Amino acid sequence: MDNYMPLSDWREGDDHADATWGAVWNLEYLMANIAGGEGYDWYYDSPEGETAQNRLPITDGAYDEPWVFRVKDLHSWWGNHHHSRSNGNRALAPTAWQPGSKPIIFTEYGCAALDKGTNQPNKFLDLYSSESALPRASNGGRDDLIQMQYLRAMATYWEDTAHNPRASLYEGRMVDFSRAHVWAWDARPFPEFPGRRDLWSDGASYLRGHWLNGRATNQPLAAVLREICAGAGVTEPESAQAYGLVRGYLVDQVQSARASLQPLLQTFGVDAFDSEGHLNFVLRQPGIDHQLDPADYAVDDLAGHGEITRAPAQETGTTIRLGYLDADGNYEARMAEARHPGEALHSVSGTEVPLVMTQSEAGAATRRWLAETRISRDALRLSLAPSRIDVGAGDRIATADGSTWRVDRVEQASTRRIEATRIEGGIYEPGDHEEMPVALLPFVAPVPVWPLFLDLPLLKGTEVAWQPHIAVAAKPWPGAVALWSELAAGGFGLSRLVTAPSVMGRTETPLLWAPPGRWDHGAPLRLRLSSGVLSAADPVAVLNGANAMAIGDGSAGNWEVLQFAHAELVAPQTWEVSVRLRGQAGTDGITPPTWPAGSTVVLLNGAPGQVDIGPDVRGLARRYRIGVSGRGYDDPNVVEIRTAFDGIGLRPYPVCHLKGRGRPGTDVALSWIRRTRTGGDNWQQPEVPLSEESEAYLLRVLVAGQIVAEHTTTVPRFDYPASSQAADGASAGFRLEVAQLSASFGAGPFRGHAFTV
Repeated sequence: MDNYMPLSDWREGDDHADATWGAVWNLEYLMANIAGGEGYDWYYDSPEGETAQNRLPITDGAYDEPWVFRVKDLHSWWGNHHHSRSNGNRALAPTAWQPGSKPIIFTEYGCAALDKGTNQPNKFLDLYSSESALPRASNGGRDDLIQMQYLRAMATYWEDTAHNPRASLYEGRMVDFSRAHVWAWDARPFPEFPGRRDLWSDGASYLRGHWLNGRATNQPLAAVLREICAGAGVTEPESAQAYGLVRGYLVDQVQSARASLQPLLQTFGVDAFDSEGHLNFVLRQPGIDHQLDPADYAVDDLAGHGEITRAPAQETGTTIRLGYLDADGNYEARMAEARHPGEALHSVSGTEVPLVMTQSEAGAATRRWLAETRISRDALRLSLAPSRIDVGAGDRIATADGSTWRVDRVEQASTRRIEATRIEGGIYEPGDHEEMPVALLPFVAPVPVWPLFLDLPLLKGTEVAWQPHIAVAAKPWPGAVALWSELAAGGFGLSRLVTAPSVMGRTETPLLWAPPGRWDHGAPLRLRLSSGVLSAADPVAVLNGANAMAIGDGSAGNWEVLQFAHAELVAPQTWEVSVRLRGQAGTDGITPPTWPAGSTVVLLNGAPGQVDIGPDVRGLARRYRIGVSGRGYDDPNVVEIRTAFDGIGLRPYPVCHLKGRGRPGTDVALSWIRRTRTGGDNWQQPEVPLSEESEAYLLRVLVAGQIVAEHTTTVPRFDYPASSQAADGASAGFRLEVAQLSASFGAGPFRGHAFTV
């Protein structure tokens, strides 16, 4: 049997013929229409009759067999003899059918995940199908809940022996529901279908289609609420009217039942209240439960009138943000936002819930919250006569002025004191919210990444001085790369995640030494990038820190920082950079005469991030593993590096402006100017600040390239008399080298001056 038989005839508003049943998702209402309602009790004789809901009873005046015309009267069809009718005349002899001789099997049944899909379960939306059509009165919106309720109604109804009697001529029941087939389970894997629209063109039809892929594990909100309550010892909560669909909900810590319930109630718009000793959960819906007249009011300190208060506008948020997990996109964390149009972004309320939701569900929740923040500013206090005991917590009441309120609290004394919040039923109406199909990226096979450690000087002054940077490149980029560091107790622990690739490559031409502090107009440096792009920058922007790049041999501590103003693409992934500033941030002290072709370059654009290590780790060699975060540190594609970090951010800069006076064998002197690691760019200060605990320098005396003596001084000058030269064996010629000392790092790079005869 096919699923053409409707289980409802629901329409918007309170004037439809089935309004007394309540919500469209009401399970009892749907079950009552399996062997009742349209196709069983009544029918529409025309489109005009359907519009007017003119329901005509299904009768058979000729032979009193109305079940012949009832497409849903399975019990009568299965349990009676069949008599053919030719030209309206009933044959006296029955057909060969023996009543109750064979089971009825649903070869196909199901309902689209479509607004009011149970009105006509066989209808669906598919732009590629000539049968595409909306169910009766549907607004075309996605509704996975109605699909679930349809399937629950069918299973609950036909597995009940009261509706599905046992057969006498065979083993089993009238409807063999164990062999019923739901339309449809797709052999294509979820979420690749429907997410891979580059492979399957019908992926967009999934949103409002019959597919069970990705939906079969969904749970009714009412069942989830009952389970949480049961865990807290509340065994009989009333949750049947808490309509909602839970795709996934995470409780990852020990917490109270209230804390577990709160995100669900807030997101789905469900109120919880106590009534007659039971905990009740009710979905917020349009409509009213009680109409109040002035005669219902009691006379007390409120003088027989209601008291309305309004919260200040400053307490009303103008923007609502909701963090959630995307149901259709590999459970990625996403954010939905709703904002009052035309208002400044000065009041933002953000909430994260551990719920798996679709884009439209999260958007609908934020829009409802945003509307409620405005409407719920009004609060009502009212005293009712004791005769209005029917008004209780959770009820929707309407006052004489036409405003509607939700009762939040009832205090019983000589009168019934009511505290209520203003509501507007329209914001709870189901809407057709546009939902874009999720497009998944194709599967990318795991490959090793290219990691580099960079023990760099302070570039901005805000970095942690002793912590190195890590840069990672990969093609294709796997999404997130993890850095695991070796633990003292054995094994590896997660140190940080790298979520963005760095622009890295290798040079194809050598880079000759150039003096620091001046523009280098030498030959362009050609380099080939693994991925990413470079861009030119205004020279002023370069002077302000733009286009910084590290060049080195790939080891952790040997990097020169340079900047460039010009960048030109000369071949695929191949660039030439020119007009450079060399030896930035004190790296002029370690710049070699030539960086050869094949040197490594890393763009310092913020993608390389610092590794969280303590100062006590400096100088200690440890093992580090870098690989795709989701595959673990023992994956075969993980790259392992054993290295130590000196904390170059603590290294003093080399001194500058060395001046030597005198000749070997006579008194000589060497003077210089100190530089600083931090705070040295302010031209208004008379001298750069001292970045170390104290000012100190180390002097080395070299003869024929060998160190013959070392001296220290606390001033930027060193006097070397002839007697000391003779004692050091340096009278025939020598070289003096000086470096600033740091208590935490030691000597910085040396600068020297040769004294010759």
